[in-house]
Amino acid sequence: MSNTLLWIILATFAGGVLSVVIAASLTLSVLKLIVRHLVSLSAGVLLGTALLKMLPEAFETTSASPQALFATLLGGLLFFFLLEKVELYRHSHHHEGDGHHHHHHFDAEQAGRGGWSVLLGDGIHNFCDGVLIATAFLVDVRLGVITAAAVIAHEIPQEVGDYIVLLNAGFSRTRALAYNAMSGMAAVVGGVFGYFVIQPFQQWLPFLLVIASSSFIYVAVADLIPQLQRRLAWRDTVTQLAWLAVGISMIALLSGLSHDHGGAGDEHDHHGDEHGIGHDHTGEAPPLTNRRF
Repeated sequence: MSNTLLWIILATFAGGVLSVVIAASLTLSVLKLIVRHLVSLSAGVLLGTALLKMLPEAFETTSASPQALFATLLGGLLFFFLLEKVELYRHSHHHEGDGHHHHHHFDAEQAGRGGWSVLLGDGIHNFCDGVLIATAFLVDVRLGVITAAAVIAHEIPQEVGDYIVLLNAGFSRTRALAYNAMSGMAAVVGGVFGYFVIQPFQQWLPFLLVIASSSFIYVAVADLIPQLQRRLAWRDTVTQLAWLAVGISMIALLSGLSHDHGGAGDEHDHHGDEHGIGHDHTGEAPPLTNRRF
């Protein structure tokens, strides 16, 4: 097993299972109390990862035109919009008692018959997250770690929301945990699938990074931020902004540390470019996989 594949499996397992464990380890009252703060935090993390790390990385590692990359970003946003339209890209943070004045039995309706609507939607969502994590690791291990951290930050409030929905719908804690764990493991399947399917197509990695960015931006803008757009007391608004800032700052800090750590290697690569080093006799750049390593 290659080191990259091992990284992908570990990261997707953490993203798919860690959030479920956190949700199951807390009481229902505590979950309802923290989920709104986690939504603000994850919105900041997702936006920071997409706009401060993944998109710049995509632009730096390709000779494609900006118009082509932005067209890919637009296509990705429309794709995830349509996927959610047919309820195959579900990311629920809504539940009874979350302050949105849902009617009684709302969670039972959300859970659907036997909980399969929650399981199917989140399973597909987690599978997509696994593919996105694999894409990032195939470009650079540090980018993969940051992307996995962003997915984990988003998955925690998502799984908390689903866990509360299932509990309020009458599921036992054990059954709700089992359902969430099943959907979470889809991330591992997506990661392994992405590794073997994407790896032969190195030249497409920058475009896949843009698609991954579109997923993060769509979830943050279409699902998370609208939940924060409610009339609140100024203290609650400040708290929301603070958690958003924390999420963005975390990614900015990680990106800065990653850049500093790879700085010497990058400088060496640039000098190598000037002398024709780092390219084969055809003049083409080496593959992107795990560059800087």
